[in-house]
Amino acid sequence: MAPDLILIHGVIYTGEGFDRNKPRVVEAMAVGGGRVLAVGSSAEIARLAGPKTTVRDLKGSGTVVFPGFNDAHTHMGSAGQTKLNVDLTGVSSLAAMLEKVQGYAEKAAPEHWLTGGNWDHTLWAEKKLPTRQDLDKETGGHPAYLSRIDGHIAVANTAALKAAGITGKTVPPQGGAIDLDANGEPTGILRESAKALVVAVIPPPSHEDRRSGAELVMADALTHGVTSVQDFSDWQDFLVYEEMEKEGKLHLRISEWLPFKLPLPELIKMRAHHDENDEMLHTGMLKGFMDGSLGSRTAAMKAPYSDDKGNTGLPQYTQDELNKMAEERAQADFQLGFHAIGDKANAMALEALNHAKGVTSQAYFCRPTGQAPQPMDEKIACPEQHHRGRDRIEHAQVVDQGEITNFRLEGVIASMQPSHLLTDMNWAEARLGPERAEYSYAWKKFLDAGVRLAFGTDYPVEPITPFRGLYAAVTRKNEAGTKEYFPENKITRGQALYAYTQGSAYAEFAEKRKGKLAPGYDADFILVDRDLYTVDAPQILKTVVRETWVGGRLAAKGN
Repeated sequence: MAPDLILIHGVIYTGEGFDRNKPRVVEAMAVGGGRVLAVGSSAEIARLAGPKTTVRDLKGSGTVVFPGFNDAHTHMGSAGQTKLNVDLTGVSSLAAMLEKVQGYAEKAAPEHWLTGGNWDHTLWAEKKLPTRQDLDKETGGHPAYLSRIDGHIAVANTAALKAAGITGKTVPPQGGAIDLDANGEPTGILRESAKALVVAVIPPPSHEDRRSGAELVMADALTHGVTSVQDFSDWQDFLVYEEMEKEGKLHLRISEWLPFKLPLPELIKMRAHHDENDEMLHTGMLKGFMDGSLGSRTAAMKAPYSDDKGNTGLPQYTQDELNKMAEERAQADFQLGFHAIGDKANAMALEALNHAKGVTSQAYFCRPTGQAPQPMDEKIACPEQHHRGRDRIEHAQVVDQGEITNFRLEGVIASMQPSHLLTDMNWAEARLGPERAEYSYAWKKFLDAGVRLAFGTDYPVEPITPFRGLYAAVTRKNEAGTKEYFPENKITRGQALYAYTQGSAYAEFAEKRKGKLAPGYDADFILVDRDLYTVDAPQILKTVVRETWVGGRLAAKGN
């Protein structure tokens, strides 16, 4: 077939050789039918042009071509609702937070819930958690529930606590906590599973709001060079993505995770709802939560926090319960992925994955496209649908050397977000102490141990731009360049780019069609204004994406 598009006289990184730090760079690329058809010299690729082929000469354009980024960990639904509601991203003080809340409250309809959040008290000089009384002064009678940036704690005002029936005598669910003041009354801070008590009484977003939020965050991803995301949002958000696809308006590839904790029959039904071989949209792994976050001091630790003696975090499961659930879901041929930040949480996750290791999915191995799981038929071979063997741990922020070795032995992928370090380095060592901090955000230690990495952002916990993550991975410095965090765990640019493209593709069973610009691969690529492989590291942060292409079609255009 004749190409739809040919790029010539360019600087095109195919992605091949990133992992060996010997990147292949070519001058030209031919694209057709949504795939890369050929790469090579300008002369040989130009000869492939047909009468309807668009030929673009990149000479003198100042652009460099890279494979599109695959963000291995996002929350698009919550990001969309934050953008539509009370967005407290980056507020620099409690006073600034309350001023923003007051502005939203003044414009809100009567009895409307104020939701959203993304506040981060570690950015504030006083580093004091907000209280319900703080919110009460500014919310004008509106119930308010505002999540911290990591989503693991939230603050609710008095009206919201009352709506949920929460008092000083309320017993929190397993894995949760309700902070109480000196009088035994709720402060408004809800931790981990206790958040669900209020969430259950908040009116859910309308379909229209979910759609509006989805459009905003997808545009955000595409304009920052992200062509694929592996996402954990509500099922209702997945239905919105499905609607957009049917209308021809889904331009971002999405692999949607399902909640590990849901009953197995419900998970099987959800998996069967949409074609698993759909390259734009499908369901993927099961996401389970082992613990919380370091910023909230809810990550599960083997020993107490260095700056909070007696607190070892909040595990979300007992080991026996977790092992049993992991085995059941492995038998049903689900890929498993566990959020685990603290060293205890990572150890629990690894034990559960070891327990499920080797489990064969006899009951649900063959799944004809678009049909519910069927009993095993030995006459039907469908290994491409077999999802065991690439289990993951999301975040893996604090992992000691022995457990890093276990990642390799169990074949577990470390799905990590380097940009977290840009925020966390301001307080992580105080939380952990120097010995544990040495094994935190340990990208190089994982690679040296032979563990596969997949990179993402945890959007909206961090901005979806991949360039902050690349910068963090290769420098381990803050954005000002004034603070460095255990530099021995820096990795090379090739390793970071690989983790953000082919590593994340491997983590979703898509490495044979995504992550590099080679014949037969998806034509997902970006044109940026600088060479990410050669510019000075601080310049990576200033990268501008001029164009983003998905499946050989222009999906977003920048400056």
